[in-house]
Amino acid sequence: MQNYLIRNISVVNENSIRVNDVLIRNGRIEKIAPSLSANVAVVEIDGTGKHLLPGVIDDQVHFREPGLTHKASIYTEARAAVAGGVTTFMEMPNTVPNALNLELLEDKYKIAAQTALANYSFYMGTSNQSADETLKANEHKQDICGIKIFMGASTGNMLVDNYNTLDKVFRESELLIATHCESESIIKANYERIKKEKEVLTAADHPLIRNVDACYESSLMAIQIARQYNTRLHILHISTAKELELFGNLMPLKEKRITSEVCVHHLHFTSNDYATLGYKIKCNPAIKAPENKEALWNALLDDRIDVIATDHAPHTLEEKEGSYEHAHAGLPLVQHPLLIMLHYHKQGRISLEKIAEKMSHAVADCFQIRERGYIREGYHADLVIADLNQSHTVTKENLLYKCGWSPFEGFEFPARITHTFVNGHLAYENGQLDESVKGQRLKFDR
Repeated sequence: MQNYLIRNISVVNENSIRVNDVLIRNGRIEKIAPSLSANVAVVEIDGTGKHLLPGVIDDQVHFREPGLTHKASIYTEARAAVAGGVTTFMEMPNTVPNALNLELLEDKYKIAAQTALANYSFYMGTSNQSADETLKANEHKQDICGIKIFMGASTGNMLVDNYNTLDKVFRESELLIATHCESESIIKANYERIKKEKEVLTAADHPLIRNVDACYESSLMAIQIARQYNTRLHILHISTAKELELFGNLMPLKEKRITSEVCVHHLHFTSNDYATLGYKIKCNPAIKAPENKEALWNALLDDRIDVIATDHAPHTLEEKEGSYEHAHAGLPLVQHPLLIMLHYHKQGRISLEKIAEKMSHAVADCFQIRERGYIREGYHADLVIADLNQSHTVTKENLLYKCGWSPFEGFEFPARITHTFVNGHLAYENGQLDESVKGQRLKFDR
């Protein structure tokens, strides 16, 4: 493996920014110091004026393989991730077939081992009928990121609305449980009422159908069950101000049993954007009124929200068009989450240190990922170099998603990702990918 010496770069890590040299050897960070000389052959990279951040760990993506590869695959979306500084992803079980047992889950790991440019892990899924099978994941808790429960409608047979199933999995799981929290009964009632009133629904109706109450009631239920059994619960894609009443910030993350995530699109878009983007920003949970975005930002910065993710969910443009009922829910986002946050850094809304914390450090701590998420000597060299003095405009030509579109087309980000290292392999450099080395399966210290 090629070794690297990054010189004179501003290292963003553990609530500090310091100019240092960084030596990468045999896939690991060997030394961090103000001035280094290598005792081995290295490729030197001049980091003057640039920033080195830990690789982004995205704890929620949908890469659509197996079964839905007309819109995405592990290969295509992992390439897009790496180009955007995402070195590690955790992928959801609502593929076809749904990953509801260890055999189907292992099939996905085999695909990733052969094709994923980024590091990877996959959630075990569950359904109303599969609790016993789901809990077999307890035997593999060092090798699986968690159990995913859809407490709102999802692909296939993955809606879990049977209380006995929820009770059993929450009571007996030794893994982190990640939940999609929306009340199906509230959503159905809202849909029937608004459909009767309007007959023809539009994208702007989405946050009225999948409304604040639907999110709050489901999150409250998940938290109540988790508290009953001291379950390790992680609630995904918080989208409402009201849900934030359920979370506190009074203890260190490593001591929390209940944690939360916010996604970049809920930090960026509001319901006002349906007028121009329409179904392109239809997603579940819905992008809601502007006051929710402001509340999410406040909660992110005061640590009621623990991590940032994308919920990358690609669909073809054809699938995003047509009637309300036809237009699929989900946005392709995994190529740009770091650039989105650097955009807000330039606006003075978030520090670089906080970006590294919420996109890398805290994700590693939340999931107990082994030797990743920090720029530390001895850790895997999952690293990103960003140039805050350049810009990057999103175009169809520079998108790597198989679906071929982005809600950010035409947007100019005030920063550029220049290098991405995955396990010390320079997988991306100035627009070029080196796919000769694949990512690794995550290990967890549980």
